[in-house]
Amino acid sequence: MTGPATARIVLADDEKLLRSAMASLLPLDGTITVVAQAEDGEQAVRETLEHRPDVLVIDLEMPGTNGLDAVARIREDHPDQLVLMLTRHARPGVLRRALRLGVQGFMSKSADPEDIVGVIHELRAGRRWIAHEVLAASVIDDCPLTDREIEVLTETRAGYSVAHIARRLHLAHGTVRNYLSSAMQKTGTAGRHDAARLAHERGWL
Repeated sequence: MTGPATARIVLADDEKLLRSAMASLLPLDGTITVVAQAEDGEQAVRETLEHRPDVLVIDLEMPGTNGLDAVARIREDHPDQLVLMLTRHARPGVLRRALRLGVQGFMSKSADPEDIVGVIHELRAGRRWIAHEVLAASVIDDCPLTDREIEVLTETRAGYSVAHIARRLHLAHGTVRNYLSSAMQKTGTAGRHDAARLAHERGWL
């Protein structure tokens, strides 16, 4: 009986030591080939579009373009790209947004390398994988914010102005302000940046 075929992956993580360790450990069983590495979201987009890997293994939280934003951009050109997202924190709101983007796999960054290899092959076989701890966090979701409010707060936390948020989300300025006002009311905060910070601390972003 033959084992799984070799999977070509792009590995994206801003933590150099962790990325290097994974690049060394994942191929050890002979079924993984790391075709490129990326240290941020922008590079992850470039390397994925250039190499067209079987699976993109990407960190959720990176400076600048985060993992979710990078996946959204990649899917504009290659909607069928398989994605395994790694995170240190199983925030409730994140899983929902990742699934909306079509992310097939979601695991903790602390997972054993052999488990990550196994999930890579599960994704290639057409199956979805969500780690138990991530799924458990998503069930305990007391987030009062709507999807749109989460989006505008996420953009706010990234440092974008209201005008820039409106352009990025294809919304009117007044609509963005309404979403922000509603989010501020629900979080009991006086400003949009405070609302974004509180929402992130609660695990809603």
